[in-house]
Amino acid sequence: MKRLVFALAFVSLPAAAQDAGRGKLIYETQCVGCHYERVHHRERARSRVKSLSDLRDEVAARAKLTGRSFALEDLEDIVEYLNQTH
Repeated sequence: MKRLVFALAFVSLPAAAQDAGRGKLIYETQCVGCHYERVHHRERARSRVKSLSDLRDEVAARAKLTGRSFALEDLEDIVEYLNQTH
């Protein structure tokens, strides 16, 4: 149910341009302590991320596990950065 509510929140928001540069900055200051570059490189068959939606879900889930709560704009920027670079 939580995933459905989370997904609907994205659908109902107006489209906004994501900022990969800002996402990189957030990632480097908030995420890189646990995520080193190698963690993003794995066989496609073993990856949980198959779509942009999956990537968004993974970033949100990982943030929640660490007690971080990113604003929606921050989350979208991190996703954009990861999508463009990985």
